[in-house]
Amino acid sequence: MERPRYFTPAEVAAHVYLGDLWVSFLGKVVDLSALTGRPEGDALLLPILDAAGTDISHWFDPTTRDVRRYVDPLTSCEGYYTPQGRFLNVPPPGPRSDWDTPLDPPWWRDPALQVGLLTAKSRWIELVNTLTLQRTRLQVCSEDTLDQILLRYQRYNSNAYGYTWRYREAVLDMSKTLSDNGVADDDEELDQLRMDRYIPAILLHFNEDFNDDLTEG
Repeated sequence: MERPRYFTPAEVAAHVYLGDLWVSFLGKVVDLSALTGRPEGDALLLPILDAAGTDISHWFDPTTRDVRRYVDPLTSCEGYYTPQGRFLNVPPPGPRSDWDTPLDPPWWRDPALQVGLLTAKSRWIELVNTLTLQRTRLQVCSEDTLDQILLRYQRYNSNAYGYTWRYREAVLDMSKTLSDNGVADDDEELDQLRMDRYIPAILLHFNEDFNDDLTEG
């Protein structure tokens, strides 16, 4: 089974445009760009547009994974709790002639819109290229394997896969996470002690046999 892709809150926050709109909720990251193709000015889009790039878990009940509900104190009727304004796929509080029950699942239950999962904890690391002495700081997901971190790093070094990754002299297993490789995350403990966070440095050693392959190619 393919490993799900994780995203940091900062990565979600980068998608805030009509044709590129993401939100996260209840641990999921979803791409709602397709919804913005509705007629411009649709009032039911406004809460979603206002929430672009943010986490909207507070819109939903974590048990039912549906929109939160409440009992109206005036009518004693149960309805959807949408203080930010009623949004797409949420029915109106009362009968209306212009409302039809959607045949498709609501967008928050549509698996086709999900692009990945929100990381439970993002963390910083520093990658040190021992060949060029370039130092690159990356914010990554705690669930990322080193192979997935390598993919993030390739924008800075297109030959990143030609290196051996080491931490404190130990060769890292690229199929495992940082924590599984012994690269501990001490952020919480350091925060409690009111100390500066420690950013672990991972050393990248260029493989000579990879250099030979480039020469032969």
